[in-house]
Amino acid sequence: MKILLTGATDGIGLAAARMLAGEGHTLLLHGRNEEKLKMVEEELGKENSETYVADLSVLKEVKEFAEEVTDHHDRLDVLINNAGIYKTPVKTTEDGLDIRFAVNTVAPYLLTRRLLPLMDGSGRIINLSSAAQQPVDLDKMMRRKEIGDDAAYGQSKLALTMWTFGMAKKSEPVIVAVNPMSLLGSKMVKEAFGTDGHDISIGARILYQAAVSDSFREASGKYYDNDKGNFGNPHPDAENDEKVQSLLHTLDNITAQV
Repeated sequence: MKILLTGATDGIGLAAARMLAGEGHTLLLHGRNEEKLKMVEEELGKENSETYVADLSVLKEVKEFAEEVTDHHDRLDVLINNAGIYKTPVKTTEDGLDIRFAVNTVAPYLLTRRLLPLMDGSGRIINLSSAAQQPVDLDKMMRRKEIGDDAAYGQSKLALTMWTFGMAKKSEPVIVAVNPMSLLGSKMVKEAFGTDGHDISIGARILYQAAVSDSFREASGKYYDNDKGNFGNPHPDAENDEKVQSLLHTLDNITAQV
């Protein structure tokens, strides 16, 4: 299968890329750092992988990233929106968004919308959610009000889950939100919480399964909670149609300006 994976140079993304490459899948690997991407490409093998550099906090670069993919490919089997950000010294993007909202919510939405024409009903879109979800305040996500790191991350991840559920009702590919497990030992978790965390291969394994396993074939519009090891109930706001539609309207307005 042809699989695009964002945030493939570190943590869960890199571990998942290694698993998928080991099964012979063709990988389209995204990262922000070209040097690190090239190292991953060398490790996994250039014959079955290619790289794309983009800063997902800059929506113009997300659009160009999607255009580059569509210029080179007429089909995509799986999109794994894995890249994410938590704590960072820069809080507001050049587009005027909270950087967590930009990277964790808006960028994967824009990328997914742009790549949908490459996917059919057998395709899969896997969105990396989190157990740390908080009700979304769009004024804070758009930096009209101040917001702390924990709240910004939690709101951005619920917003991602909400648009997953909303898009799943209208699109052919399977679209599923996955909590890979709380406090996995990624660089982001170590920087945010000062803990080594759990083995990141746990999270990578569930992303691998979501991409290729038959158990996710009918998973569209669902939430997989790897803390419980099964599909579970999402945050109530993810099933609140009024709130979901309001978010989708906002996301469409933001991305229409790119």
